[in-house]
Amino acid sequence: MIALSLAEIASVVGGQTHDIPDPSVQVTGSVVRDSREVEPGSLFVAFVGERVDGHDFAEQVVASGAVAVLASRPVGVPAIVVDDVQRALGALARHVVRRLGATLVALTGSAGKTSTKDLIAQVLQRKAPTVWTPGSFNNEIGLPLTALSATDETRFLVLEMGARGVGHIRYLTDLTPPKIGLVLNVGTAHIGEFGGREQIAQAKGEIVEGLPKDGTAVLNADDPLVRAMASRTKAKVILFGESDEADVRAENVRLTDTGQPSFRLRTPSGASDVTMRLYGEHHVSNALAAAAVAHELGMSAEEIATALSEAGSLSRWRMEVTERPDGVTVVNDAYNANPESMRAALRALAAMGRGRRTWAVLGKMAELGDEALAEHDAVGRLAVRLNVSKLVAVGGREASWLQLGAYNEGSWGEESVHVSDAQAAVDLLRSQLRPGDVVLVKASRSVGLESVATALLGAEGEVAAR
Repeated sequence: MIALSLAEIASVVGGQTHDIPDPSVQVTGSVVRDSREVEPGSLFVAFVGERVDGHDFAEQVVASGAVAVLASRPVGVPAIVVDDVQRALGALARHVVRRLGATLVALTGSAGKTSTKDLIAQVLQRKAPTVWTPGSFNNEIGLPLTALSATDETRFLVLEMGARGVGHIRYLTDLTPPKIGLVLNVGTAHIGEFGGREQIAQAKGEIVEGLPKDGTAVLNADDPLVRAMASRTKAKVILFGESDEADVRAENVRLTDTGQPSFRLRTPSGASDVTMRLYGEHHVSNALAAAAVAHELGMSAEEIATALSEAGSLSRWRMEVTERPDGVTVVNDAYNANPESMRAALRALAAMGRGRRTWAVLGKMAELGDEALAEHDAVGRLAVRLNVSKLVAVGGREASWLQLGAYNEGSWGEESVHVSDAQAAVDLLRSQLRPGDVVLVKASRSVGLESVATALLGAEGEVAAR
């Protein structure tokens, strides 16, 4: 974080100082909520969770070098005490962002946020020092912590924004007002909580409503609900996609023999060829979104294409491709799942597995509400249409819907199987995999299917049933 005194922080967050001998002492290190991340000069933020109370670690973090604790009660060590720790953290982030000389880029969407954020970060850091959201640290706690990790040298701050309801993104953009706002797509992720795609579009579009007149809204030309958001902003609008009307678009899209996308990138400043290291055609849209942002920030088509061609995945369990010594390829995409990302992953599996035997180890897609049965059934059917060799549906009711969809689409019989848990899936795979097979592992985060990929790649211990 940029250096701030404890007195200034207390003033910004409306807090009272307790047990602080010298309020002029500065926070010069990171702002953290995990006691294990404390370093000399840190500010520790004490949240009260369901199982852990951060206040209990106050003495420990100060002994480890923290300057003070942001807390909701006195803790016997230097502390700034506030009524609401989360709101105080947000107020501190807002203050720091206003002082930064950085350009803020915010993005949202139903699918692909984290992968696109990683691409934007890798492209922009070639131009200037860049800070970006780690993993999916995209909520009302993670976003201000990310913003507070910026320093005086930071020139680009790339922030992923998630939402579980109308008003969530508006709150986040109030904390960290973006100069560039990007919307990737409107799908069915969390549709059970939102109530419909129109409500999702309403929530996602909040990211462009607060843009300044000299800002830029980057919108997906191929998604009608996203494209319609142009009417909700006073900022400049730039479109990306495969549509001829897109300002930044892809031409001659194809997949390599290993399932990696290749295309000609065309921007208003020129054109250049891209061959990505990432897997799956869905990354073309993500790459175009990143290219549109980079173009707006002054990078040439050649610079952008080079960066996209060299970019990898910065976040765990998102299409992580590992080949075992025996030739079995494991694709760990188990961080999360929704209907759009599940379909994209299956298409990537089909492309990667040309001439090879393919396995789709799939589990529940959460938060789909009344659409859950139909969406799981549709994914099972798609696996058949893509000629996936074998579907292994893992878990309870939703997994049975996946398996039934596959069976009804193609009368697969033994080609689709329903197993109770992750360990059962591992046992099945260990007994039937053979050299050259490709295995995709994907489900919502709560299912914990990353343990299947871990086991297949030789980690010690048995897989815990979820």
